[in-house]
Amino acid sequence: MVGLGDSDETELRRRRWARDRELRAPRSPQTLSTADFLTLGNAVCGFLAIYSITTNMLIPHINGTGDGTSGMVRHGAATAVTLLLIGSMCDLFDGLVARKLRSSALGAELDNLADLISFGIAPAYFVAVWGIVGGPGSSQGLSAFIALTVLLAVVLRLARFSAVKMRPGVFQGMPCPMGAMTVIAIVLLDPPFLAGLLAIFGVAYLMVSQVEYPKPQGLLATATLAWIVVSIGCLAAWAAGLPGGDVLMHIGAFAQIALAAMAPLLVIRRKVGQKVGDVRARRAGARDC
Repeated sequence: MVGLGDSDETELRRRRWARDRELRAPRSPQTLSTADFLTLGNAVCGFLAIYSITTNMLIPHINGTGDGTSGMVRHGAATAVTLLLIGSMCDLFDGLVARKLRSSALGAELDNLADLISFGIAPAYFVAVWGIVGGPGSSQGLSAFIALTVLLAVVLRLARFSAVKMRPGVFQGMPCPMGAMTVIAIVLLDPPFLAGLLAIFGVAYLMVSQVEYPKPQGLLATATLAWIVVSIGCLAAWAAGLPGGDVLMHIGAFAQIALAAMAPLLVIRRKVGQKVGDVRARRAGARDC
């Protein structure tokens, strides 16, 4: 190198090597980033949701003091779902913050563990408790089985997300937060027991399917955040017993289910359209011959 002695050149190379190593190295596992604190907030919300379901729904039912409609204590259900919606907000923001700021080496692992608590264990527990406190026709065994399918679907979904490289901009399979909220929306509607379990099983299947869902980025992230805030408002009105609260809760739950079903319906429509197009092309080719 012109203009530099051997010692200067060696020192320059050493500094460049040290700088490159620092840039490549992940942050210390003991150091938590801002995104990690949001992820931990998600996990806390999941635990508190389970606690709320237990103390406000399950224990009152066991003690014979439950005062909810159709065996469900309204306040406990609304509190639990609101906590999971807040957890969804934390999950949405931790990814955005991690992309903007430097994340820690623990980030990905923490995210999976927090998602398992809030979007796997909590909704599965909700389904299991529904089978216990539900009205006539409910079955603890069936609800426990379907709850396990939800939990295992989330476990497989998270493992696949970590191990398989996806196409940019999409998730393969229904995202866990959407799946969890859809499962809970079905339970809140309190449909006929077997029909509800079948619908929940369908959601579990969609989470491990190859149906592609768009990632919440840009305007979609803003719309997702707005939908979470609106859902919390509907739940608050329902929990407080305000006029129209029941209607708002039902509208919100049906809208959540409709949003979750939109992607697979579009896939079915596209496949049917392709088959119809192939049939028409073959018929046109036969006529030309």
